[in-house]
Parts: sequence; structure tokens; C-alpha cells
Amino acid sequence: MSLPTLYQHYVSPKVNSGLYAKPDGFYLNGKKISLHSGALHYFRVPQAYWRDRLRKYRAAGLNAVETYVPWNLHEPLRDVFDFGDGDNDFSDFLDVVKFIKIAQEEDLFVIVRPGPYICAEWDFGGLPSWILNEEGLKLRTSEPKYMKRVTDYFNKLLPLFTDLQFTKGGPIIAFQIENEYGSVEEDGTVPDIEYLKQLKDLFVNHGLVEMFFTSDTPTLHRDAGSLPGVLQMANFKVDPEKELNLLKELQPNHPAMVMEYWTGWFDHWLEPYHSIEPVHVYADVLERILSFPSSVNFYMFHGGTNFGFMNGANVFENYQADVTSYDYDSPITEAGDYTPKYHKTKEILAKHQTVMTKLPDLPAESSKVAYPTLKIFGHLDFEDILDQLPADLKVKLSNVTNMENLPIKNGNGQSYGYINYRKKVALKTASTLKISGYVQDTAMVLVDGELKSKPLETEEDINGFGYWMQKDAELTLNSDKAGEKTLDIIVENWGRVNFGVLANFDQRKGLWQGPVYVDDKELKDWEIYALEFDSKWAKSLTNWKLGPPSISTRGPSVSRFVINLALPQDTFIDLRGWTKGLVFVNGFNLGRYCHLGPTRTLYLPAPLLKKGQNEILVFEHFKSDIELSFLDYPILGDLKP
Repeated sequence: MSLPTLYQHYVSPKVNSGLYAKPDGFYLNGKKISLHSGALHYFRVPQAYWRDRLRKYRAAGLNAVETYVPWNLHEPLRDVFDFGDGDNDFSDFLDVVKFIKIAQEEDLFVIVRPGPYICAEWDFGGLPSWILNEEGLKLRTSEPKYMKRVTDYFNKLLPLFTDLQFTKGGPIIAFQIENEYGSVEEDGTVPDIEYLKQLKDLFVNHGLVEMFFTSDTPTLHRDAGSLPGVLQMANFKVDPEKELNLLKELQPNHPAMVMEYWTGWFDHWLEPYHSIEPVHVYADVLERILSFPSSVNFYMFHGGTNFGFMNGANVFENYQADVTSYDYDSPITEAGDYTPKYHKTKEILAKHQTVMTKLPDLPAESSKVAYPTLKIFGHLDFEDILDQLPADLKVKLSNVTNMENLPIKNGNGQSYGYINYRKKVALKTASTLKISGYVQDTAMVLVDGELKSKPLETEEDINGFGYWMQKDAELTLNSDKAGEKTLDIIVENWGRVNFGVLANFDQRKGLWQGPVYVDDKELKDWEIYALEFDSKWAKSLTNWKLGPPSISTRGPSVSRFVINLALPQDTFIDLRGWTKGLVFVNGFNLGRYCHLGPTRTLYLPAPLLKKGQNEILVFEHFKSDIELSFLDYPILGDLKP
């Protein structure tokens, strides 16, 4: 006798009700269900791989997939929306409706966490950068300006989910209201419950009828981020009994669910080790969650990649930017491969699953290849880069300002990348440059195209000039002779903070905390360049100079490589010979690299390559290598001894 599919079991003979929480457990369409779900962010995985990843979820015994929804990608400019039909760098990642439908085709239910704030180790917690230039707006509160922006966005987003709900024949069984809202209380701020109520009203007004919930860590925030009548769920990594007992105490007569069982952890740049969670420790906590008994959502079951400039950052003690890889030490690797955690999870879930349904065979892993090492084809120096920047991304202002407030893009400002402040200035043979306040986040200083600031060579360098740690930093500018020279200060946005107290969400990037001085004289009248480094720019570059940059050159440049492929396959770009920068493949920003690690490779999925000629560009801050190598495995960092 063959087993039924998940949908055959729960939909038969017809759908009368959705997901309900009763004292003795969860029920879907009147039938008991233990939810075994896994997080998968469609915006971190190429669309061509969505089905493969989802089938691997189902093959492990999961019955649901959970995803966040990133506002910053879906509304990249104010009142300009993209749900997969835009002409933006990430458009091919953004058809959330298609993703949800594929999940249903792969016999999975869907849990949606639409935000508007999502955390997710994603730039600014998914909030759009242009929101920072609206004066008086208070993020994640019921303040009218903020709620106007949320409402306008949700009026476009939420209707996409209405007909995809379980009770309407779709796969969506639950929606989260905001995200870990209890965490805003850490700085003495009282959570704005009116804000959560208004978000819930938006859900209801758009016809969302499936189960609503909130999630926080019970021992840290108790019910601070919750709403009366809305189910609370728990987020944690350890001490399941402690967290789940408190969750039950906070809401008696309700079943328990872990919305985020942290299966591993993420890495920050400059950390000495890649974060891992031993399989036996992971499995022990999972067994205890399921035996409680509690339903569970694995965060993450497959992490994916922080492509482009989308990595977030944290301020635990000091600012720390997240690496490009979001492997997360998950049961499924960044490149979609199985790990011992995957097989252990499949084994444990099978033991605890009381409803037997049909599972697919394990899909094959993709083949990985180390392509031959490439020699540099050509390069552009920094001045060449500026020359090829569109005119509408160059402005003249009296004072330095943050990138989000640049008067460009119809008032949207600059979102990502680098911002260059240029000024003709009379210098002595030894002049002193002073930047008031803090740099956000890194700065390179050029004089007549020559790098004067120190390259990032050791972790200790971030305590010096040009990095976020030092206030009112000064740099001596030495020159062979005095005279008028061109001063460039190139500031990198290394990722906006995605989690923490509301005070940490003032994430304006660039120079904006005070004037810039040379020899105690305030500099005015700047030329400012918005170096967003988007796909259109990368594809438009021309006039390549043959060979590598001059061996004596230290400073920003772009190197061009070309590879011809008969059959594109997954690979990893080996960046151990480079210092710091980013990589573009056929115009797509693959992400950042940094020689201080822990990550030393970039995952390059086959769907970003094509048959025939492929162009790879490397924007390097300090000193370019003359070749580019590939591996058939990642280097995520050293493991803690």
C-alpha cells in the first residue's frame, strides 16, 4: 500500500479549516500535525535551484518550509516594487509567488514571515535604505510616517498571499507578525504594541486568515513582543526545556513551537574561526525539542548566500559585518550539499513523526568543478572607474553627507556600495587630514590617485585610521612637494546592522558626523560620487587597459578575467591571493571577500554562468593579484581547535 502525499492526507476529503492551536497540539484541517519546518530564503538561492532545495527539505521528512520576505529588495526605490518582474540586480530571485507555488508542488506547506523587519543577518534587517532620509520617521513603531511606508508596501505584498492560503487551496498555513519585537526593549524602550496591532490589522484587511504568530526568546523577553490572542513561538539554540517551559507558562493551554531552532551560526569578517555546531550537540537539542513535545522550524535548514551588498552586521560590542557566505553550518550547505546534520535530522524526524506520508528519494548533489586558473585580461584604475560613472550619480555639495541623503535617484539617495568624496586641496609636504566623528564603515584615502591610508593587513588595523573604531581620526598626508592636489576619500558601506536595540538602527553610511579638515581648515565644496556598483554599471565598463595594474600601484582597481565554458557547473572562487573587495560574474555582484577571513572563497552557482564566454570582474581595494583561481570545495574558515 502506497503512502499518501502530505496534501492528500491533510486536504482529503475537502478543506474545512486551516492551522489551529489546541491544548493537545496543532491541527490542520481538523487533523493533528506536528510541524517540522525549515527556513529557506528564496532571495539567497538562485531561482534555478529553488526546486532542488525544496525537494531536499521534503526528502528529509520536513512538512513545511518557512521564509522571510525582504522589503529592501521588493521596494528598492520608494514606490517602485519588484516581485520578480523588475529590471533590478535581484529580480530573478524575487518571484515569491513562484517560490511558494513550487513549495506546494514539492508537497510542502509554507510559513511566511513578511516583516516588515526580518533581521535574517540581512542588510538593515530587510528595511529599505531610503527610509533613512525621511525626517522624523521612527523605525519599527506606530509613528505615522513609518506606518505610511509599511502600509504602502504591504498593500502591494500581502495581496500576493491571499489566494495562496491553505483554506483557499494554497500552501500557506501561518504568518508571523513583525519579528523578534521583544528585542527592542533592551535599551529601555517599551515595545510599541500599537505597532503590532496595526500590522495585524493590515494582515486582516488584506484577507489573511491563516494562523498568526509572534516569536522571541522567552527567557530574554518573555511576552514583551507578543499580542493578546496571537500565538507566541520560541527562538533559541540551547536549553530547550527552560525556553519551552517558560513559553508554556506564558500561554497555558497552547501547544509549543520553536520558530527558530538555530541549527548553527553565522560568521563575521575578521573572526578567527568558522562557526560550527557539533552534530551530537545539535541532535541532542533536537531530540529534546521534539520530546517536549514541541513542533520545530529549523533556522536555517539551508542558509544560502548574502549575494551582492546584502550582508547584515551586528553591534554586540563593536560593529561586525557578516560574511558573504550564509552557510550557517546548516543541515544543507551553502552549495546545496548534504551534511551529517542532514542525515541525523532525517533519522530523528522519522522517529518522531506520527503521520506517515510519502517522501521523495534524496536528490543528487550538484557536481562541483575547479576551473583552470585564469590570467588577468585587463584592468581599470580608480580614475577610469570614476570616468565611467553615469553623470546622474555625481553631485556637488558644500558639505559631506551620508549616502542615503545624496540628492540622486529621485530622492531615494544611494543604497549600497561605496561613496567617494573628492576635493582639490592645497597640501604641504606633510599635511594632516582629520575626519570628524566616525567613518561608516571603512575609508581609503587617495592623493592624486596614490593610496595614502594603510591597507587592511591585520585585524589590529581596524583600530587605526580609516575604520569604524576610531573617532575624529587623523592621517598624515606625505607628498614629495607641496601644491594643489586631488583628495579622494572612498567610504565603503560594509553592511547595515540587522539586529538589536532601536538605537543601533541609525545606519547612515559614509561621512556625515562632522566636517573634514586638512591642517585644521574645514573643507567645503565637494564632488561626491555614488559608486553603487550595480549590474548595469558592471556590464557597461569599457576601455580596458591590457594586463594587470602597475605592480607599484596600491589602491582601488577593477581586474577583468574571461572564461569560456562548455558546461557551467558550481564552483568556488579562491580569493586567498587578494586582499579586500568584491567579485562580479556576468555583471552580477557575487559578494564581498576579505583576506582576514574567516571565509576565503566565494560560492559561484552554475545558474550565474552561461555556455560560452563569461566575464568575471574583481574590484580590489588595495593590491590586485594577477590571476584568479577556482576550487571544487569552499574554504569557510579555520575550525576552533
